[in-house]
Amino acid sequence: MTTRLQGSLMLDVAGTWLCAEDRHLLRQPEVGGLIVFARNIEHPRQVRELAASVRALRPDLILAVDQEGGRVQRLRQGFVALPAMRRLAEAADAQRLAEHCGWVMASEVLGVGLDISFAPVLDLDHQRSAVIGLRAFESDPERAALLAGAFIRGMRQAGMAACGKHFPGHGWAEADSHVAIPVDERDLATLRQHDLIPFSRLLPELAAVMPAHVIYPQVDDRPAGFSKRWLQGILRGEMGFDGVIFSDDLSMAGAHVVGDAAARVEAAFSAGCDMGLVCNDRGAAELALSAAQRLRVTPAARIARMAGRATPGQDYRHHPRWLEALGALRRAQLID
Repeated sequence: MTTRLQGSLMLDVAGTWLCAEDRHLLRQPEVGGLIVFARNIEHPRQVRELAASVRALRPDLILAVDQEGGRVQRLRQGFVALPAMRRLAEAADAQRLAEHCGWVMASEVLGVGLDISFAPVLDLDHQRSAVIGLRAFESDPERAALLAGAFIRGMRQAGMAACGKHFPGHGWAEADSHVAIPVDERDLATLRQHDLIPFSRLLPELAAVMPAHVIYPQVDDRPAGFSKRWLQGILRGEMGFDGVIFSDDLSMAGAHVVGDAAARVEAAFSAGCDMGLVCNDRGAAELALSAAQRLRVTPAARIARMAGRATPGQDYRHHPRWLEALGALRRAQLID
């Protein structure tokens, strides 16, 4: 008897409200999540209304955003402009400030009805990758793990599950996986001694992991997000991770090595991804959905762990923790 693949899709929409085509797409049982981008966002009330309209259609969907801080911050008007994570490492009392940042970020994202931000970045800043750069907490793996761990504590205190990215580390490969196929020539022993340390230290605190669209040819000839060796052999088998594995965006150039959107989705699910992201390309999303339907995928039960544990619209801005966090971040000159 053939075992059916587990997996579901996370897709996006074009505007600030749902059109009939969006509603039809989101009703498909193979779709398990929605990610919002800057084009979907005007101000906090509008995002809450968009999220509420999605919940009315599919209460079970996981609603996500990239809200790391620094240049990767989709929620802007009416939200705190958080610093890039590397700036935290340069401040006194860096761990406490990282915890404050995690709490503020998660409170604001949950407050507009979304479940998760794909954060924190656990890559190391090797001074090589422009696409990572200041998004990384540190170049030192132990200190990166300490600061990211503090950020995760803040997220969890606000009610948000954390997703560490980009496993096993995107900080060494110089190419940008959005537009190219990055390669990291280092061997597994070197990766274990450096880039894998933040992941290994923090896996017990992570509800999810997102693998990199990077090829590590001394380990496998496929990008990590399509690699059974990385996802099933190392991440789940050796490291014992039982959380959710989200693919990185399967529309990115770094994913094209395995073929069209249908091939990418099948490869991601076969490798062990629980949810495949297909963003900024409706044609690719429809092709991926057709592939998921043909494969008769079933959603992984662990996806439900990503649901936010807070009430949308709650008055977090009058919470003592909010005032404490913003005051500390302002004194450290990390926010305006």
